[in-house]
Amino acid sequence: MVTHYQQLNITERGEIARLSDAQLSVRPIAAALDRAPSTISRELDRNASASASATAGYQPEYAHQQAQARCWRGARLERDAALRETVLSGLGAGWSPAQVSGRLALEYGRPVISHESIYRFIYAQLARTKDYSWRLYLPRGKSKRGWRGRRGGNTIVRIPEWAPLSQRSPEANDRGTPGHWEADLMLFGNHGPVLLLLHERHSRLLLACRLPGKTATPIAAAIARMLSPLPPELRRSVAFDNGTEFARHSRLHKLGIRTYF
Repeated sequence: MVTHYQQLNITERGEIARLSDAQLSVRPIAAALDRAPSTISRELDRNASASASATAGYQPEYAHQQAQARCWRGARLERDAALRETVLSGLGAGWSPAQVSGRLALEYGRPVISHESIYRFIYAQLARTKDYSWRLYLPRGKSKRGWRGRRGGNTIVRIPEWAPLSQRSPEANDRGTPGHWEADLMLFGNHGPVLLLLHERHSRLLLACRLPGKTATPIAAAIARMLSPLPPELRRSVAFDNGTEFARHSRLHKLGIRTYF
C-alpha cells in the first residue's frame, strides 16, 4: 500500500503551537494530531521562527509561511525558457494570451499553458521589475487587469494589414538610417484640437499637422500629404500604436511606405 504524505495545514500548526506551549513532547503531540512523530519533529526543527525566544516558542503563522515558500517553484514560464520564448514571440506578434494558449494546445494536441498563467507571468514581471514595457506584450497594453469601460475587444483585429513592429527592418533600430518615422496624436480635451505628429528617427525632425478629429481616413490622407514631397529614401516606414485612428495606414503603401504597429 502506497502512503501519500499530506502537508500540515494552518489549523494543525496552531494545535502544535498550543500543545508545544503546554510542554508536551513530540510523541503526545503526534498522537493528538494522528501524525507520525517524525512529522512533528521535522516541523518543529524546520519551521521554528528564527527570532523565537524560549518564551515565544513555535509560531504557527511563520511556520506556515516558511512551508509555502519551500513548496513554491516559481512560475511555469520562469522555469521553462523554451516555452517562455515561444509565448513571448506569439505575444510580440500581436496575439492575445488566449490565442497563444490555444495555438500551443493545437500544436501539441494537449493543453500546454493556460491564458491565465500567461497573464499572471506578465503582471508578475511588471510588479517585480517595474519595467512597464512588459505591458506591451498584452493586447490592450495595460499595467493592471480589468476593463476601463471601453468596448470593442482587441483593436488589432480591426486594423487591416496590421504588421508588428518586430518585422520592421533592423536598420531602423539604431537611428543610423534616415526615412523611418513614428506617428502619434496629441489630444486636448474631449472636443479640443487634435495634432498629428510625425517624428523622423534619424534626424529627429518633427512634423505636425492640426486635424478636426481623429477619424482614420483624414489621418491617413494627412500623413500622405506630409510625406509625399520627400524622396523615397526619406520615407521608408512609419510606426504607429494600435489605435484604430491609424486603421487606414495601408493607403501609405502606394507611396512605397511600409507601416508597422
